[in-house]
Amino acid sequence: MTGSYPLWSDEPATQDLLAFRAVAETAADAIFDDGLDPLAIGLSGAWGSGKTSVLELIKSEITTRSGDNGHKVLVIPTQPWLYDPAVGPKESLIAEVLGALGRKFNEADPVGKAGLDAFKKLVRKVNWSKAVKMAARTAITMQLPDIDDVFGLVSDEPESLDSEKGMAAFREDFGKLLADPALGHLSRVVVLVDDLDRCLPDTVVETLEAIRLFLSAEGMSFVIAADEDRVAEAIQQKFKTAAPNNGDEDPAKLYLHKIVQTTIPLPALSRFDTEAYLFLLLAKTELGSDEAAYAAFVARCDELRIDGGGLDDLEVEEGSVLAEHLVTATRLTPILYEKFHGNPRRIKRFLNDLNVRQAVARRRGFKLEPDAVAKLMVLERILTDDFKTVLGWLASNQLRDKLDALDIAANGRIEETKEATPEPSEDKSPNALPVKKKSAAAQPEQEPSRDDDFSDTLRRWAKLPPVLDASAISGYLYLAASFAKIEVIDTGLPERLRDLAVALTSSLKLDRAGVTDDTLKLLPEGDAQILVDHLGRRTRDQPSLQKFAVESILRLAAQQPSTSPNVVAALKGLPAANVEPATIIKLRPLDQTVYRPVLDAWKVGSDDQQLQASVGIVEKAWGGNGN
Repeated sequence: MTGSYPLWSDEPATQDLLAFRAVAETAADAIFDDGLDPLAIGLSGAWGSGKTSVLELIKSEITTRSGDNGHKVLVIPTQPWLYDPAVGPKESLIAEVLGALGRKFNEADPVGKAGLDAFKKLVRKVNWSKAVKMAARTAITMQLPDIDDVFGLVSDEPESLDSEKGMAAFREDFGKLLADPALGHLSRVVVLVDDLDRCLPDTVVETLEAIRLFLSAEGMSFVIAADEDRVAEAIQQKFKTAAPNNGDEDPAKLYLHKIVQTTIPLPALSRFDTEAYLFLLLAKTELGSDEAAYAAFVARCDELRIDGGGLDDLEVEEGSVLAEHLVTATRLTPILYEKFHGNPRRIKRFLNDLNVRQAVARRRGFKLEPDAVAKLMVLERILTDDFKTVLGWLASNQLRDKLDALDIAANGRIEETKEATPEPSEDKSPNALPVKKKSAAAQPEQEPSRDDDFSDTLRRWAKLPPVLDASAISGYLYLAASFAKIEVIDTGLPERLRDLAVALTSSLKLDRAGVTDDTLKLLPEGDAQILVDHLGRRTRDQPSLQKFAVESILRLAAQQPSTSPNVVAALKGLPAANVEPATIIKLRPLDQTVYRPVLDAWKVGSDDQQLQASVGIVEKAWGGNGN
C-alpha cells in the first residue's frame, strides 16, 4: 500500500527483529555435530510464532558455516502443505531431495557419470506412475531430476517404495549414494520442512515416513518447523490412537519422537520483545531505505534485551515521528502482549489492520490520529464483546454520555483536564473532527453519572490514551460496524418513527422536503417528543448531522409547541465546542423567552471567537446583551 499507511508482508523476515538468531545458532550447532549424524530436530511453536523466519535464519547460518573448501552443505527447503495431492506426500518429498541431489552430479567427470548411473537406479525404485500419468506438467514432473526422459523413470516394480522390501532397498541405496565419490564435495544434506502442522493427517504421516526413509543415511539432517501438538493430533487422527491418561505419554508423540530426536521450542515474545517488535515495525516505515539507521535500532534493541534495559534508553529525537512511534508501541504493548500471547504474526496483522483502517477512514473523510485509531482497533479486534456494547451506545445515541461516564469510572473525575487533540490539519472538511476539545470554561448542563455496569476490560481500555469523544469517533464506528457486518439500529426508537427520523437528518433536501409541516403537525404529541429527543441525542453524538437535525428540531417546535421543553433540552445538550455559528444564527428569529437558556449555555460553554460573535448577533437581534 502506498502513501502513509504501508502494510507489512507476511513473508519470512529477512532481518532478525525477534532475537531468534540464538535459536537458529543452536539448531545449526546440532546439524554440524558429527555425533548427531543423521539428525531430525523439531522447531515447535504456535501459528504465527516465527517458525518460518527461524528456518530462514538457520539456512543463513548454515550457508555462513558451510566451507568453500570442497565440503559444502546442500540445503533443501520444502513445504508439504504445498504438495500436489495427486502426487502423494512421500513421493513429493523424495522427489525434492533427489531432484536437488541430481543437480550436483558432474556428468563431464567419469566419477560423476558413474554416480549418476547409480542415482538413476535409485530413482527407479520410486513409484512415480500415479504422478506422471496425470500430465507432464504436474508438480512432480517439475520436481524430478533433469535427467533423461522423465517417462523413463516410471516404475511399477514390486520392489518400489510401496513394499517393505523396496523401502529397505531404498535406504541402502540412498546411503550408498550419499557416500558415492561423485557427491564427495557435499558434507551434509539439510532439509528444512515448513508448515507440516497445516497439513491433513495423511500428509503429515506420509511426510514423516518419508523423512524416516532418509534418516538411515549419514549426512542427512531434517529441521521440522511445526507445532508439535498439532502434528501429534494429526498422527492420533490417522492411527486412531487413544488419548493418553493417568500420566501416560501420548502414543502419537511417542511415534513422533521416534523420528524427531529433540525439539527446540520457539519462545513467545516477552513484554520487552513485544514493545521492541512494535517499535521496529513502525520505525521501518519511517526510516525506509536507510538500512544503516534501521540496523542500528535493531542492534540497540538486542543490547537492551541482553542488558535488561527498556526502550526508554533508545535515543530518538524529541518530537520526531520516531518518538511518536515509540509512544504508540509503549501504549499498545500491555494489552497486545496479554491478548496476543507474544505472537509476532498477530501483532503484525494488528498493525496491518490498523493501517488499512486508517487509510479507509481518511479516504472516507474521518480525520483521526493514529493513536486514536489504534485505541479503537483494540476495541474492535480484541475486545469484541465490548465493541458490540459501544456500538449499542452509538445506535441508541448514548455514545457521548456513556463515554464520559466510562472515562469517569476508569480514570476518575478531573476538574480541569487538557485532553488529547489531533495534530493540526490542513484539511478543514466537516469530518476533520477533534479527538476531544473542551474549553476550561465549559460547564456541562448535566454531568455524566458514574456507571458501574462497565466491564473490567472496558474500564481498562478506557485508560488507554487518548481520551475519545463521540463527535470524533462516531463516523469511524459506523465504518467499523460495516466491516464487522453489524447493523447499527436504534431499537429504542419506535419503528413507526425510524423512516421519519432518517428523512429529517438526510443531507438530501428532497428527503427533508418530503416530510411536510402537516406531517409533523399531525404527529401524536408523545411521538413528537420522542422524535425531538432522538434527534437531539443523535446530533450530540454526531455533530456532522447538526445542520439538518437542528433545522428539523426547530420545525417540530414550530408545528408542535408542546415539545418546546424537549427542544430546549435537546439544543442545550449539544456540546458548545461543536455548535456551528450557522446553528446559533437560527435562534435569531425565535422567541428569546424560550431559547435564552440555550443561547446562554452555548455562550458560557466555549470561548471560541466565532461562536461568541454569533451569540452577539443573536443577542443584538433580541435587543439585549444577555445580562
